Amino acid sequence: MRRHPIVRAACVVVALMLPWGAARAVTIKDVHTPGGLDAWLVEDHSLPVVTVDVAFRGGAALDPADKEGLANLVCDLLDEGAGDLDSSAYQGKLEDMASALDFDAGEDEISISLHSVTANLEPSLALLKLALTKPRFDASAVARVKGQLAASLERDQHQPRAIADRAWRTAMFGDHPYARRLRGTPESIAGIGPDDMRAFVRDRFAKDALMIAVVGDIAPDRLARLLDDTLGPLPDHAAAGQTAPLVVRDKGEVLLNRMAIPQSVVEFGQPGIKRDDPDWYAALLVTEILGGGGLTARLSEEVREKRGLAYSVYAGLDPMQDGGVIAGGVGTENASLGQSIALIRGEWKRMHDAGPTAEELAHAKTYLTGSFPLSLDSTGRIAGILIAMERDRLGIDYLNRRDKLIDGVSLADAKRVARRLLDPAALTFVVVGSPPDLPGAIELKPGGS
Repeated sequence: MRRHPIVRAACVVVALMLPWGAARAVTIKDVHTPGGLDAWLVEDHSLPVVTVDVAFRGGAALDPADKEGLANLVCDLLDEGAGDLDSSAYQGKLEDMASALDFDAGEDEISISLHSVTANLEPSLALLKLALTKPRFDASAVARVKGQLAASLERDQHQPRAIADRAWRTAMFGDHPYARRLRGTPESIAGIGPDDMRAFVRDRFAKDALMIAVVGDIAPDRLARLLDDTLGPLPDHAAAGQTAPLVVRDKGEVLLNRMAIPQSVVEFGQPGIKRDDPDWYAALLVTEILGGGGLTARLSEEVREKRGLAYSVYAGLDPMQDGGVIAGGVGTENASLGQSIALIRGEWKRMHDAGPTAEELAHAKTYLTGSFPLSLDSTGRIAGILIAMERDRLGIDYLNRRDKLIDGVSLADAKRVARRLLDPAALTFVVVGSPPDLPGAIELKPGGS
C-alpha cells in the first residue's frame, strides 16, 4: 500500500503586499513525509523553479579547538566531488542542469541551499544526497581548496575590516568558541585531514538536527518522496556537542590596533539578548530607532547627517544560540574618531535614560512591518525566512503574528527595555586605524590580539 505524506491541516495563509504592489497569499504547508521528515512548503507554480533550503543545527562553534575552521572547510569541499563523480564531473552536472548548490557554515548551523528548475529538481537533489552521504574529499580538491583558503586568510591579515572583526570577537567573546575564526587559521587548516572531514559529515549531518524549507513549483506528495529519497539515508541522531555559556565582555573599553590607514574602522557593542527573550520585540524597536539602517536612526542622524563624520553608522541585535550582543560599526576619518565615539556613547546614554519618543516608536513600527514583505520577493528569500522561523522555533503561524507582536509594544515597554538593555558603561569599541588622540585607549598587538 502506498504511504501518503501528511499535509497537516493547520496550513497558514498570509496575505502580503509584495514589492510590485499586489497582495499575494503565501500559504505555508507543514509536510510530514512517510519516512518521518518534516518540512515547511510554500507551493508556488507561477514559475518552474524550486528552492530547497536545508539546515543542520550545530555549526562552527562545535569545531574541536585544534581543528578551527573544520566546518567551513567541509562546506567548501562538499561540492568538490561525491560518489563516483570527481570535482569536475560533479560541477559539470550542476552546470548542465543550471542548478545552484551552496553550502555555508555559520557559528550555530550548517546551511545548504539548492535552486533548480522544476524539470531538473530530482537529479539535482540526487547530487545533494551524494554530497551529504558520499563526499569524496579527494587529495587534489582538498589541496586546491586549502590553498585558496590559505591565500584568503593571508590577505585578511592586512585587511582593516577583517582585523577589526577578529579583535572584536576576541574582545567580546573571550575563550568562547564564538571568538574563533570561522574559517580557521593557516595552522589549523593545515592540520585538518580527510578523516576529520568524513567524521564531521558522519557526526553532524543527522535527521534530528535537520530543518527543511521548500518554496516553488512542487506539490506536497512529490516533495515528500524526494525528501525521503534525498535525506532519508542520513543517521537518525547527530553526535553530542555543546558549547559553554557565553559571557559577553562588558568593560566599556576602547581597544586600538594601530594601522596606517586614512580612515579608522570601528566595531562596537555590548551584551544583548537571545531570540527567545520576552523583550525581543521591544528591543528590536529600540535598537532600530537607535542604530537601524534608516537615515532617521539616531546614530545616523547625529554622526552622519548633522556632522558628516561617517558614510554609515549602525547598531542592532545579533542573537546567537549561546547568547546575544548588540553589535554596531562605523568608519570615520582618524581625526574625527574621538568625536564619533563620543557621539555614539552619548546617544547610547540618551536612549538608556529616556527611551524613544512616541513618534520614533510609531515610525519604527511602520518601517519594520512595512518593509518586511520586501524580503519575500524570491523563492530563495522566502525559504531562508522559513528556515529562520524553524531555527528560532517561532511557529508556522509566525508570519501572521509578527505585525501584532511588533505593534503590541507600548511606549512604556520600549522605555523599560531601553533602560534594561542599553548600558553605556558596557559599550566596547574596537578600532583599527591611526587616530591622533584617543585618551584611555588600550593598544592591541598588531593583528588585533
